[in-house]
Amino acid sequence: MKQLRNLIPITLADFIVRSAYQMGKTPLLPIFAATLGTTDAFLGFIVSVSTFTGLVLKPLFGLLSDRWGRRVWLIIGTLFFAFMPFSYQFIETPGQLLVVRCIHGLATAIYGPVTLAYVSEQAQSRRAEWLGWFGSARNAGYVVGPAVAGWMLLTLDPVVVFTVIGIVSSIALLPVMLLQRSTAHIKKQRIPLRRHVASALRTGAITSSIWLAGSMEAMVYIASYATKAFLPIYALSVGINMALVGAFFSVQEIAHIILRPFGGRLGDRLSYPITVALGMTVLGVALGLLTWSTSPVVLLSLAVLMGAAQAIIFPSTVALVSTQVDEQHLGAGMGIVGSLKNAGKVTGPILAGVMIQMLDYALTFRIIGVALILGACLITYRGLRLLPPIARSGAEK
Repeated sequence: MKQLRNLIPITLADFIVRSAYQMGKTPLLPIFAATLGTTDAFLGFIVSVSTFTGLVLKPLFGLLSDRWGRRVWLIIGTLFFAFMPFSYQFIETPGQLLVVRCIHGLATAIYGPVTLAYVSEQAQSRRAEWLGWFGSARNAGYVVGPAVAGWMLLTLDPVVVFTVIGIVSSIALLPVMLLQRSTAHIKKQRIPLRRHVASALRTGAITSSIWLAGSMEAMVYIASYATKAFLPIYALSVGINMALVGAFFSVQEIAHIILRPFGGRLGDRLSYPITVALGMTVLGVALGLLTWSTSPVVLLSLAVLMGAAQAIIFPSTVALVSTQVDEQHLGAGMGIVGSLKNAGKVTGPILAGVMIQMLDYALTFRIIGVALILGACLITYRGLRLLPPIARSGAEK
């Protein structure tokens, strides 16, 4: 019951701010940028700048939350979510929009590692399962946000929608203020900042589980973002209806959201490395079969498999890190994993584009699928042979 007192508010707060933030990304941001006369090339830079912000700063904010506590940084992150949308009404040029997006991206850079560290600390006995529920709520925001923004744009100007986003984000302050401080930070003696940074860097560099889990997440995001970028183009080249492509991504995300808590429970009952390896194998097979048939039944079945694979992988990668990193560096460890994840998001479309240019769609998807299966073999070997402690699940602890 004590766990629920903190886990429910943090999950609710994250759902609120993520839904509002996604309202401001698609389709609102491109439309607003177009009203400023933004070129297509510069629009791509504006859309991606917040991802780069997170890639660079997530480890820093995770470290700061290790030092001063999660709650204070969750309040700061929520304030960024709440107040930045009101600044869009003062934007007059694409350059100003780029600067505001960069600052707005600080909100997600803070929330990413800090929320995961907070949930991991609270959910000791059912760690991956609760990370699964938390992830499902977050991903639901990715579905709700764009749908609500598209509906609002039918009657409201983009600037007005940004104002609504700020108001909605402000509501998240209520559950955040209900959060209790972690006892780990209440009892901890604070070491000098320079020593803390040096210790965090050393821990991040030598902790294999951080790089193992982060690399696996990066590989999964390379695969998923490559699919998002190039499956629609492949579909056009072979005559697949665009409605079916849209249904593919919707079914994939729905399966991911629904099955994520069950994927976390599987990780708690088995071992985190085995569960991650299982999910990566399923994803690799599904990706390899993606160009095998144009049948709607086959494509939608593969969408379910890909969503289920992601649901199996992500709770266990985070839980894996949380069981191996000392609590005084947990936020920094989550930040490193988040940076690697963002690197996968950026790299995926670029890498797939180069491969498609040199090869073709079918071979590219199959090569990425084989790479995922090889990654599954790697995490099984490293997790169960070279790093025996991580074979223990959170339930066993």
